[in-house]
Amino acid sequence: MNRTTLSLIAAAAALAAVTGFAAATAPGDDGDSAKAAARLPVERSSLLCPAPSTSDLAETAYTSYTPVSEGSGSSGKAALSSATRELTDGAGSGKGKGKADKPVLSPLKPGKPVAGESSGAESPALVGSADGNLAPGWTVQQTTEVAAGTGRGLLGVNCSAPDTDFWFPGASTAKERSDYIHLTNPDDSAAVVDVQLYGANGAIKSDVGEGIQVQPHSSVPVLLSTLTDKPQTNVTLHVTARSGRVAAAVLAADDKLGGDWLPASADPAGTVVLPGIPKDATSVRLVAFTPGDNDADLKVQLASPTGRITPAGHESLHVKSGMTAAVDLGDVTRGEAGSLVLTPTGDSAPVVAALRVVRGKGADQESAFIPATRPVGARATVADNRAKGSTLSLTAPGAAGTVKVTASAGTEGGTPVTKTYTVKGGTTMSVRPPVPAGLKGSYALTVEQVSGGEIYGSRMLDVSDADVPGVPMFTVQTLPDDRGTVSVPHADQDLSVLQK
Repeated sequence: MNRTTLSLIAAAAALAAVTGFAAATAPGDDGDSAKAAARLPVERSSLLCPAPSTSDLAETAYTSYTPVSEGSGSSGKAALSSATRELTDGAGSGKGKGKADKPVLSPLKPGKPVAGESSGAESPALVGSADGNLAPGWTVQQTTEVAAGTGRGLLGVNCSAPDTDFWFPGASTAKERSDYIHLTNPDDSAAVVDVQLYGANGAIKSDVGEGIQVQPHSSVPVLLSTLTDKPQTNVTLHVTARSGRVAAAVLAADDKLGGDWLPASADPAGTVVLPGIPKDATSVRLVAFTPGDNDADLKVQLASPTGRITPAGHESLHVKSGMTAAVDLGDVTRGEAGSLVLTPTGDSAPVVAALRVVRGKGADQESAFIPATRPVGARATVADNRAKGSTLSLTAPGAAGTVKVTASAGTEGGTPVTKTYTVKGGTTMSVRPPVPAGLKGSYALTVEQVSGGEIYGSRMLDVSDADVPGVPMFTVQTLPDDRGTVSVPHADQDLSVLQK
């Protein structure tokens, strides 16, 4: 092997580490994947946060956290700033230099969360990047409190990476809902985006949702009800970028049930897990959609603290191809926290799914969303946990699994604490997570798979207080793998001797 070949191998490894692309084994290679690739920390991450609210009463907290990752180096930098910036060429082309804004957040080192805040209706969308040792697993939580008005409540969302394809089952164009899809472009060139709605009878025709322009370093909110003349209670939203890339999230506001962010569902899959339904949920609605040409037939089960339970009267769900299916499960948890598990029966097509969860009764109700999510994997991270009000839900839909949960230091002080949990197969464990010793401020949680079957998780944040008497202000964030590492080529032979 010559030096040119060695250089190509090094270049491939560096490219994979920087971009996050996985390196696959060669065609026809049936070797062990553990031998074919190694895992290295990513070297750059991008996150985008949507504009938090249109309410003058909105108070928003931003919390950033990067876990400590072995092998990620000794230095790095990160910042989260306004997505909207003035371009010097005046044409919005992205070719000119942007006017620098003071970052909302400037993380300094892994293992130490930092917080920022904004208030009112003028808070912009944010765009951020991290590199070096601040990139692997970088997580930012945006949490907004709105005391009154349509969509009042606690609105929480994990700021997300830009992409080109998103599914949002659980959106609505009903008269009592004001749902906006927020599209944020982090790049120096415009993105062109198509927004398609699917109702109970299939695709909803609309020319308005085609070819939406999202200018460089900007964010565009689109009111979903403007895309159709016929309001529908349950719709699935598909967002695709023809050119460029965006981050996307739906802000759903209900006249009576408050509001929250609806994040994108995990990619279509045969088995779907929606973790962390609160024990005191008074109403749960399941919305599912199959994007393929075939129908889906699903077994519906609740993973309770003691095992899987089939909800009476809702044993199965048939989802027709290209049509949104919805079913009201009522107070399905019956006083015990649980997670919904959908499994295929027979030759069933992959689906996307989400839950709308309501707590409280009468005029004192609040809602949140739980989309289908990926497993915890190697490590999952969630920021903005409080000394009181955080609840961690862990679900093992198959075999039992063990995870290590670490509470970071606080934004203003505190000592990290770690605890291990074993979740029995087919059950959901709902616990108050560990709290850092001497906590000041908020803190982050990391969940790492230790052994056993796959674990899925979510975190509920409850900040009910006297400002809105009787209303259970809450939000739920799922805990998918934070993708802090990437596969890179691995050589079975020690090549160092060939360099001499």
